[in-house]
Amino acid sequence: MSVREKNSAKNPSEASSNSACGEDGKLLLRNGRVVDPSSGLDAGMDVLISAGKIELIGERIEVEAGMRVLELEGKLVVPGLVDMHVHLREPGREDEETIGSGGAAAARGGFTSIACMANTQPPIDTSGMVRYVLEAAARTSPVKVFPVAAATAGLRGEQMAEIVDLRDAGAVAVSDDGNFIGNSEVARRVMEYARMAGVPVISHCEDTYLGKGGVMNEGYWSTTLGLKGIPSASEAIAVAREIALAELTHSRVHIAHVSTKGSIDLIRMAKKRGLSVTAEATPHHLVLSDKAVSGYDTCTKMNPPLRSDEDREAVVEGLRDGTIDVIASDHAPHCEEEKDVEFDEAAFGVIGLETTVGVVMTFLVNKGVLSLPQAIAALTGAPSSVLGINAGKMASGLSADITVIDPQLEWTVDPSSFVSRSRNTPFKGWTLRGKAILTIVDGKIVYQA
Repeated sequence: MSVREKNSAKNPSEASSNSACGEDGKLLLRNGRVVDPSSGLDAGMDVLISAGKIELIGERIEVEAGMRVLELEGKLVVPGLVDMHVHLREPGREDEETIGSGGAAAARGGFTSIACMANTQPPIDTSGMVRYVLEAAARTSPVKVFPVAAATAGLRGEQMAEIVDLRDAGAVAVSDDGNFIGNSEVARRVMEYARMAGVPVISHCEDTYLGKGGVMNEGYWSTTLGLKGIPSASEAIAVAREIALAELTHSRVHIAHVSTKGSIDLIRMAKKRGLSVTAEATPHHLVLSDKAVSGYDTCTKMNPPLRSDEDREAVVEGLRDGTIDVIASDHAPHCEEEKDVEFDEAAFGVIGLETTVGVVMTFLVNKGVLSLPQAIAALTGAPSSVLGINAGKMASGLSADITVIDPQLEWTVDPSSFVSRSRNTPFKGWTLRGKAILTIVDGKIVYQA
């Protein structure tokens, strides 16, 4: 057992290890290191949960009869992690993922809230589709699901979606993720209406003409491997356009899955000028370079592609200096038939809900690239702020969405053990140190190692 439970009931038979709380409805997380970047808290503390909310955070909270007590010495107790970039594939491709299976994968990875992208079949481009996602999540997902609706009808980039209606139905952002809105007039109107609706625009930045037919980063390794490349300029050009439109429209624009040095430089300048531009990076772009494609493993094929070491280092530096706000998985499930083909023909995308914490802890925190509070902030408060959702922080009276991480736990990535319906991870067989061992949503334990 990764979490040691102390029986505080009057009689041993009165405590149930299968319930979230004790007989009085209370759960005490004891002796953990509580790290909440939103409040600056980083100390050995207890956390008392009652009726689905955090009742108290403090030192040596008194244990009462009937409480369920979990001893967490040496463990990290952090706000429930938030992944703002997830593809759940439902409706349309339930063979790859469902809202329920994706939610279970999120819980296992330590995420209590996820935002799902609109490129389903059919896409989430109507208020009815937004409500479908929310209703399915309420029935099947152990974690909270926040829909990101399409920015344009059918994700075609031709006609703006009904953004206010989508917001009213429950969408927290709009995005044609997977597609770049090439028509700048349409993109401008999307930003203007999103600003009026009070939601951010999440932009997949890619000049598709420049990168047409490409399957990996253009450079030394694409030449060596004989694969058509996608130049890094294809991303930077699109980022520059989005920044210009953000300035024109005064809207909030979030740049998804940043992968190039040129993009980082542009975003850094935009922030210095006070524009409402935020950005995210994925674990795979922070850790892997295009050299990883040398084995033609289709689990190293994603869009944007893995870039050069220079680009990767620039993205890491951007995360370290605050140019990049968020770490997001860009969890993109694909069935075996779409990946077990020649590299040119394989689908773009990799999964990440169940590996993000391990990769971030192993290669960013443990190596001193980021402090622990920096990493936790990028996985909690920052994405919550971008989306405008009430998550990513811990305080008395708030919903008890909490993640417990064992920072010393070594484990090997075994896709066959994933609860996701897909297995397309580039980290298969890697040994990582650091893992979520307990995930709590509204006071209920939804995953325990």
